[in-house]
Amino acid sequence: MRKLPVKNTLLRVCALALGVPVLLTLPACTDLEETPLSAITPENFFRNEGEVLSALAAVYSQLRATEWGYYNLSQISSDEHIVPTRGQDWYDNGRWLEIERHAWAPNSPSGLDDVNAGWVDSFTGVVRANALLANIEGVTLPNKAAVEGEIRVLRAFYYYQLMDLFGGVPLVTDTELKTRPRNTRREIFDFIESELRAVRTALPLTRPAGEHGRITKGAADAILANMYLNAGVFAKDAGVSATAYNSCADVQIGGLSACQLAINFADSVLNSGAYSLASNWRSNFTVDNDASPELIFVVKHLNATGVGLNFLYRALHYNQISPTPWNGFATIAEVYNAFDANDQRREIFLVGPQVNLDNGQPAKHRNGEPLVFTVEIGSETAADEDEGARIIKWPRDPNHLNEEHGNDFAYFRLAEMYLIKAEALVASGQAALALPLLNLLRARVFEPDEPLVGVPTQDMILQERLFELTAEAKRRQDLIRHGKYTAEWRFKPATAAHKILMPIPQSQIDANPMLTQNPGY
Repeated sequence: MRKLPVKNTLLRVCALALGVPVLLTLPACTDLEETPLSAITPENFFRNEGEVLSALAAVYSQLRATEWGYYNLSQISSDEHIVPTRGQDWYDNGRWLEIERHAWAPNSPSGLDDVNAGWVDSFTGVVRANALLANIEGVTLPNKAAVEGEIRVLRAFYYYQLMDLFGGVPLVTDTELKTRPRNTRREIFDFIESELRAVRTALPLTRPAGEHGRITKGAADAILANMYLNAGVFAKDAGVSATAYNSCADVQIGGLSACQLAINFADSVLNSGAYSLASNWRSNFTVDNDASPELIFVVKHLNATGVGLNFLYRALHYNQISPTPWNGFATIAEVYNAFDANDQRREIFLVGPQVNLDNGQPAKHRNGEPLVFTVEIGSETAADEDEGARIIKWPRDPNHLNEEHGNDFAYFRLAEMYLIKAEALVASGQAALALPLLNLLRARVFEPDEPLVGVPTQDMILQERLFELTAEAKRRQDLIRHGKYTAEWRFKPATAAHKILMPIPQSQIDANPMLTQNPGY
């Protein structure tokens, strides 16, 4: 029992295989929350700044689509999320179990659905950005460099997601109708880096409250800091280890260690004066989290049809909120048990006796017994409806419309900049300097404080990233960088090294014969 996003897959796959838009849909106003409604052509639009900003909203709106394909692959293929089969629910031809077990293939159920969604959703963002950039060339704007920079950052981020999942993909920066071969992963890395570096200084450091969610210089710098930390993976066409730490210290870019560049760009955000850590950690995720001072790159949501955040509905039991949620996503016991009982961040999990979140009354199992979430899941193929701790990091919006909640989702927060800097310091042989950064984050979630002691290790930092960033679409990337993604964990066997990249979906290769498959598939 769940509701899955409706995708016009055929239209979008055909368009994306060619690297061009069939139709660019645009909203009726400049609000980034608006659902795109109307079609445009260069002849009937882009006459002034307002119309350009209205079109820009279509490029932003595609970020919400990435919270399904990209997000689910990032989460469920890691140890943080599992979608067990619960009776007749959540089997779906085995696609969720495939993702958990890394058993996907180019033409398997998850390959043709979830992996394909990761490809199509991000390339749709690329197409929309390319079309807008092409059509504003002759438009006069008072802040044209900043607007163009905004579009290029969004396009770079969609390519960042594609690079993360697939490695090399076709690099498309125009709207010409033709099939295209894959570029290498390093070429995509270099393109993203050059785009972000080229436009970052044209972007505003801050924006007024009415423009919350629009790209800033900090967003560009945060993506760069993350890319440089992952350069041991992202900047290589070969030689990524599936079983050992892939260090940014092993990669030189422009005469500097990628670790030093990660530190530099993390510092650019940390020292900008535009952000600060929220004193209340939970306020980064509540329905009013647009007021949080630490959100850097945000996907905007409203409690309205088609533009809300539905993470809560993916996790809650059928009887915990109205209308009926989906009772799907959970986590394994090892993840829940890794959190200290005194760590405020453990409150993101629901375990034990449950209530209906709308009225506070005890919730019932569908058999009429009290609903009690267990930490353990007995079987991922035959789980009971109350098995598994549930992640509710983004809590209920009191004014939610069905599954649509108004909580914003941040792909980047200030806390991650501290973690990036700490990890890069350890990788570059300056581990002692990392300890205060880690303890700064811990100090706001422990009462009394429980600081780390000793010299930080990469394993320690990986754990701290788990505690701080659970369910924020980081874990797959982190496990790959640390050489732990293909290892065995609960319900997942050890998997082959080539699984650190997703396969190119067979539907994409069928549509574009110039595409080549990732090795091992």
